[in-house]
Amino acid sequence: MPLPYLLPATSAFIQRAPRMLIGGDWVEAADGQTMPLHNPATGEVLCVVPRATPEDVDRAVLAARQAFDDSAWTHTRPRERQNLLWKLADLMQRDAELLAQLECLNNGKSAAVAQVMDVQLSIDFLRYMAGWATKIEGSSVDVSLPLMPNDQFHSFIRREAVGVVGAIVAWNFPLLLACWKLGPALATGCTVVLKPADETPLTALKLAELVLEAGYPEGVFNVVTGTGITAGSALTHNPLVDKLTFTGSTAVGKQIGKIAMESMTRVTLELGGKSPTIVMADADLKTAAAGAASAIFFNQGQVCCAGSRLYVQRKHFDNVVADIADIANAMKLGNGLDPSVEMGPLISARQQERVYGYIEKGRESGATIACGGEQFGPGYFVKPTVIVDVDQRHSLVQEEIFGPVLVAIPFDDEADALRMANDSPYGLGASIWSNDLAAVHRMIPRIKSGSVWVNCHSALDPALPFGGYKMSGVGREMGYAAIEHYTELKSVLIKL
Repeated sequence: MPLPYLLPATSAFIQRAPRMLIGGDWVEAADGQTMPLHNPATGEVLCVVPRATPEDVDRAVLAARQAFDDSAWTHTRPRERQNLLWKLADLMQRDAELLAQLECLNNGKSAAVAQVMDVQLSIDFLRYMAGWATKIEGSSVDVSLPLMPNDQFHSFIRREAVGVVGAIVAWNFPLLLACWKLGPALATGCTVVLKPADETPLTALKLAELVLEAGYPEGVFNVVTGTGITAGSALTHNPLVDKLTFTGSTAVGKQIGKIAMESMTRVTLELGGKSPTIVMADADLKTAAAGAASAIFFNQGQVCCAGSRLYVQRKHFDNVVADIADIANAMKLGNGLDPSVEMGPLISARQQERVYGYIEKGRESGATIACGGEQFGPGYFVKPTVIVDVDQRHSLVQEEIFGPVLVAIPFDDEADALRMANDSPYGLGASIWSNDLAAVHRMIPRIKSGSVWVNCHSALDPALPFGGYKMSGVGREMGYAAIEHYTELKSVLIKL
């Protein structure tokens, strides 16, 4: 079937001159350099964007610093911050189809799914965070001070905006991850410098347009495009940044964490995962198989909490794996602009090579490819793959692949399932498929992960904190926990 045409606004946005937002101005990189963006579905160059220099990043941070310290933004009341976030969310709702098409072209994901999932979740999250702007509270405290028994005091605790936020986001959910950083930052009164992923800056640039249209003061939100090595490093090292928030790989997150500790910069790290999906014998097996397939194949498996490790009680193992393989074999792969497509390409040729390399490691070690196991082009496609006959210690089980590759292993009993589920350096998410609530409640506190889903997987809500145990990160996104991570506590004691 012919692909639907792009909105005129989408085409115009892609064809515009390469600019990024610094202090309210759309500017080129200081040295005029640009870098190409590729359409993952075709491999062709989509457009170019500025390749920011360290000087550009420093200018953006200075603009954010001045906006936080000196502008009217500092004195904006909670109700005004709330209303601005609502206005931004309304503008995103207006341009939802445009944002979805940009996400599809730049990332490869389905435009139809992006509109109802990525874009709508971003809008819902900003609206949720808008409500917190008017509910940030301190507290009063009755103090004792035994060394001053005859004096009277008034004491209270304030919660204040942390300051300038340096935000660095991954390429798998470019818009949603940017909003996860932007929402609590703007609700609390912080200012932001956003460095989108090298590969996927388009929706961040469109978001910057909408921030200005919503009426935010200049410098409150800045976007610098470029490489992580240059622009990301400059943002991480800048001493005027009060907080760093990063979503991406554990390897890069550890580097950012070390740098942040040198200057005691506040930090939130939402990192990798290798999430287990546990199917108990009493589960609705057809539902569990469909859920497990969705848990790994959604967004081409490029999800930090993807259910990439499947553990099924032994007596049902073959049947569940066969059902998932049937689902995988029936999936239609192609360009995400086609609404009938169920799986798009991976983000880049490098990622395609990396994911396929893991499949080849499995073959070489004697694992069985139950389905998939192939790559093709044009574009960066890997077929949805299920691998069995793999040892728990194999790199396929222990390392994050970040692609549509599911490793399935049988287990004998509840203790066996928990042991293997926790046998991972990661702890971001996990799901249990069971109708035995007693067993479920026994298992939940023993699973070492930041989220546990029961009879579903990767179900996210703005009110639920999201983040990980172990190598999956530090801190939490979403919920009131996010407000805590974007504020500082100040104790005040007044002698009367």
